[in-house]
Amino acid sequence: MKDVDLHLISIFDAVMTEGSVTKAAERLAMTQSAVSNAIARMRVVWEDPLFTRSGRGIKPSAKAQALWREIQDPLVQIRTAVSPVKFDPATSTRAFRVAVTDYLSGALWPLLRGHVEKYAPGVRILAVPYTSQETGRQLRNNDADICMGGLQPMGGDIRLQRLFIENWICAMRSKHPLANAGLTEEDFLNADHLLVSLSGSPVGFADTALERLGKRRRVAMTLNNFSGVPALLLASDLISVLPAGVVRTHALGKQIHSCEVPIELPPFECQMAWHTRNDRDPAHRWMRALITQTCDRIWNAQVTA
Repeated sequence: MKDVDLHLISIFDAVMTEGSVTKAAERLAMTQSAVSNAIARMRVVWEDPLFTRSGRGIKPSAKAQALWREIQDPLVQIRTAVSPVKFDPATSTRAFRVAVTDYLSGALWPLLRGHVEKYAPGVRILAVPYTSQETGRQLRNNDADICMGGLQPMGGDIRLQRLFIENWICAMRSKHPLANAGLTEEDFLNADHLLVSLSGSPVGFADTALERLGKRRRVAMTLNNFSGVPALLLASDLISVLPAGVVRTHALGKQIHSCEVPIELPPFECQMAWHTRNDRDPAHRWMRALITQTCDRIWNAQVTA
């Protein structure tokens, strides 16, 4: 790059973050024309259109997205060195985008909101779509600040922290024919199964385990969310393999019969992930600590009780 100063890079970062020239100008306390002039200069310096109009916002080019990823870590380091960021939850208006399943948000959000209303009323917590396959991209592209779920290592630029470990259960309505006695493997394999599949694939964790044993089950129906599972189980003869907390934290949970899965399934490990650019951000650290403490109250307390 040539003729690029930190001010120009800061404007580029704001435009990418906000996805709008107008919002970037408001964030930077600049006029829209000043931001537009800066973009025109960026196009000359970087020899790329960088942005095109898309509805009420703008769409970044492939080069703009690549440049944005490259400047994130240096920008954080420079800003921290020149002007250490202070974070006061009581006065902050920070928004945190969390990629999360409805299973986790259904249990977490009420407690998180209660804490925010009391101690950080201006803070916003925004749920964004989650699939484990997209997590790395979301964090690297700054589409999410934090991701939560059954995650695996994604490279040295993505941090992972274990939140809790949970066992799998087999769930069905309390008056299901299979709820009256111990669930055998044969009954399990012959039953009609409900699978929660966020990706849409009819193959889940239990199917992979069964395949290693040379066995199969019949997935008769899938859902792309966890919140609808109890109602569907209560209205049918379906059974479902779920993390135990799906039933335990659901309003209809007491009407659901839970038992051990008659095949060996390793416990479910929920992890929190974030990009290394946010390691030292005080606001981000506060949010991570709040999520950790809240998960301890919901899940880890069950283990020690």
